[in-house]
Amino acid sequence: MTRLLPSVFCFVALCLAGCGDNRSSVAARPEGGDFVLQSASGPVDTRALRGKVLLIYFGYLNCPDICPASMAAGSQALIALTPEERAKTKMIMISVDPERDTLSGLKEYAAFFHPDMIGVTGTAAEIETVAKLFGAGYIRRPPDANGRYAVDHSAHTYLIDPDGKLAVTIPLGTPTADIVAAIRKHLP
Repeated sequence: MTRLLPSVFCFVALCLAGCGDNRSSVAARPEGGDFVLQSASGPVDTRALRGKVLLIYFGYLNCPDICPASMAAGSQALIALTPEERAKTKMIMISVDPERDTLSGLKEYAAFFHPDMIGVTGTAAEIETVAKLFGAGYIRRPPDANGRYAVDHSAHTYLIDPDGKLAVTIPLGTPTADIVAAIRKHLP
């Protein structure tokens, strides 16, 4: 009987474990949403860009590797589009480091990759709100002895359809042809 007791205890524990509430711990798929952030040329309001496919990317100017790779991928996709398709497509990089990233720096950085790209920023609270809309994550790392810090962040690009809805989440490393196909699928 004493040898059976641990087995009975485990069985009861497993049965009781299934008696909790049935709420799912899986988060809902992000839906994206409209935002207004600042560029060097003035406010960028996604509502004013209805009718275009938007590629939204969260990054920062001092990013050593992920951001340049993602921006280059976006650039290659824009280059692969026809001029007519490109006129209906816009890539926007949202800074997750508003303390260091200036409007002029963002403009120069985005233009380095493609003249049709825009760099935007806002207050820390505005950036946090927009990131949550897309399910993008970022966290500022503690500074080193010289005061330098990194910002760990999501490496996805978010494709917004002409109606302003989040249509596709594009992972880092997606081939250019697949990005172009996704853009073309959603062009008006």
